[in-house]
This record gives sequence, C-alpha cells and structure tokens, in this order.
Amino acid sequence: MNMPLNTELTHQDAETQARHRQEVVLPTPAELRLEMPASAAVVQQVEEQRQAIRDILQGEDSRTLIVMGPCSIHDEVAALEYGKKLKALADDVSDRFLIVMRAYLEKPRTTVGWKGLLYDPERTGEGDLNEGLRRSRRLLLNLAAMGLPLATEALSPFAMDYLGDLVSWTAIGARTTESQVHREMVSGLPMPTGFKNGTDGGIAVATNAMKSASHPHHHLGVSATGAPVMITTRGNPDTHLVLRGGRGITNYDAASIEQAVGALAEAGLSTAVMVDCSHDNACKQAERQLDIAREVMAQRRAGNQHIRGLMLESFLEPGRQDDGEDLRYGCSITDPCLGWAQTEALIRSL
Repeated sequence: MNMPLNTELTHQDAETQARHRQEVVLPTPAELRLEMPASAAVVQQVEEQRQAIRDILQGEDSRTLIVMGPCSIHDEVAALEYGKKLKALADDVSDRFLIVMRAYLEKPRTTVGWKGLLYDPERTGEGDLNEGLRRSRRLLLNLAAMGLPLATEALSPFAMDYLGDLVSWTAIGARTTESQVHREMVSGLPMPTGFKNGTDGGIAVATNAMKSASHPHHHLGVSATGAPVMITTRGNPDTHLVLRGGRGITNYDAASIEQAVGALAEAGLSTAVMVDCSHDNACKQAERQLDIAREVMAQRRAGNQHIRGLMLESFLEPGRQDDGEDLRYGCSITDPCLGWAQTEALIRSL
C-alpha cells in the first residue's frame, strides 16, 4: 500500500540535515575520467604492471616487489621530482626489483588531522574535493606517463572510482582491514591488494579480510555516472599479507614471518608476504627502515621465498616537519621518511 508523504516531516528532516552537514556537488567518476582521460598507452601499461606484480606475488617472477615513496603527497612538484629519480633507479635495478611508487593521496587519521591531497589540497582545514580530485588525478597521470607503476591506500571506496584505473597495487590499512565495506570493495578491484595486519600486530583480521575479499559480494555503491546501484563483485584472487607491526610489536623477524606464513597456509590463503619496513616495525623512526630492509632481504637470500616484497617510506629529504609556512622542500609533513640519498644507497646495496 502506498503511504502519502509527510511533507512537514520531510522539511523538518531537511532542516535537521542542513544543521549537521553541507553538500557540495562533485563530478561523477565518468565525468572526471572524460575530462582527464588516461591514454590507451597508459591503460595498457597499467594492466601490464598489474600482471607483473601478480607474477611476483605468485612466485612466477623471482624479483622482489618494492613499494616505496612519500608517506603522503602534499607537494605535487616534489612528488614529480621524486618520481623521476625513482624511475631512473627502478630501471637500473629492474633485473632484481620491481619498484612501485607510493602515491598516497589519502591519509588515515587516528583522531583528526590533514586528510591528504585528495580532500584538502591547500591544507587549509576547509577541504576542497573538487580541486583535490582533479589535482590527484593529474598527478597520477603525470607519474604514470613516466612509466612508473603506482600504489595507493584505498581509504575511501568512492575515491577508487575516480583514480583506480591508474593504480597498479593498492593497500588496505591496519585501521580499515577489519571493515566490511573495504573487503567488499577489494573483492571488485582489478589490481593486487595488500591487507595490513591489525593495529594490535596480529594477523587474524588480515587473514579474515583476505578470505572475504576473495569471494563474490553484493553491496551498495555508486555507478560511474553517479547513480546509486547494487554492485556485484567476482572476488579478488590477488590479495596478500603486509606485516607492519603494531602497538610495540615488530613482526619482520624470521620467527614472526614463519608464524604468519603458517597461519596463511592453514587458512588456505596465499603465503606471499610483504614487509612494511616503516610504521610500527620501525617504531616510527625512519632510519630503522634501513636495517629492517637489509634483515628481511637477508632472510629471502637465505631461502625464505614467501617474502615477496618490501615497503619503504622515502622522500627527497629525510625526516618530517610540521605543516606551516616556510616548509622544507621534499620533506614529509606526516610520517618521517628516508631521504633520497639514503634510499638510493639502500636499494643498490640490497
């Protein structure tokens, strides 16, 4: 039976909603991709890079996958300069490593703080997604034009509709690995995806996430033209574990990796492991990444072929700085990073 609309209640709801939030119209994913299209060559390049990453994760390519770059990008000019340096290094060591650039445009926050170039490109605290979407897509297009494979953290499922066609590998962070929404999203993504262990350092949440994302799902979503739709996914067969430590626990040592591999095998999941040399593994001390990377690669050389990749936080200048006036060019404003000189020396030494 059709019930008449209560227009008075509807108006009250609108007034209540207006007090609690404001809405700004954004382009649809289809509109933004039409405005800033990827060339046919870039589309083919991204698919080839995704397959190369799959081959490493599946053990069909003996190289090591290295995902590296700034903690988060706040300066596109510095990011492009870093990308040029990284591409030259990647070409030099391509017989041993497949290097993918971190192009992280969203920053997860424990409480509050700058949320990344995508949301607040001018870092005013006001937010401007219209500008952030365009600047983010332009940056990814420019980096892809250099020939670099690109990685990001899929924080907002909607963001992947705008940018995901340019991404070769993505991560689900420790805070969102337990999220059903993110597991459903990953089940429909076309690129390999790493699930980080939980913030407590345990891997049970990540193994559950990998199981969930490998299966088909039906979930609410938005179409490329902006309409609400039911999305049906096939399941993503290319997920793997990323060990990043947690709450005072490190898990890059041989015993921790062996334990993780055993748990993955018992769960019937891929035993490919990537070690995040930063975050809790490094106790937020950027230079500790150097020793961690060397130790993990020593384990791989000693015969642990389950180790398929490393992640490093690296930028032009070492350390970090607080956001504000007179920023040091090429230095992170979020987590501390290795500088370029340290980064290049490390990769060549490995």
